[in-house]
Amino acid sequence: QVQLVESGGGLVQAGGSLRLSCAASASGFTARVYVMAWFRQAPGKERDFVAAISESGDSTYYANSVKGRFTISRDNAKNTVYLQMNSLEPEDAALYYCAIDSRGWRRAITTNNYMYWGQGTQVSVSL
Repeated sequence: QVQLVESGGGLVQAGGSLRLSCAASASGFTARVYVMAWFRQAPGKERDFVAAISESGDSTYYANSVKGRFTISRDNAKNTVYLQMNSLEPEDAALYYCAIDSRGWRRAITTNNYMYWGQGTQVSVSL
């Protein structure tokens, strides 16, 4: 069973930055066969896609709401995906989840149905 553990959340002032990390682990796990992504869910709202990165890291895809402010990256040697969040806005406050899926890039950027999910890390943004 794959485990995903997020870290790096916290409270930040509007305009500030945070860097989220998500480490994957399992017996024999190989990150390079998985698309890795970030989602977020604010209280009372649905879970929304934030960003995804392809298996090799060559391709990225962002929600319009974060484009130009957030950067997703990965280190396959460490089985880890990152989300650098800059110019944070109160609207970015949410529980942030990482997720991975091995069913291909085209599918991954058109669905929220991923194979494995982390437990989430809270991001709060104050005015």
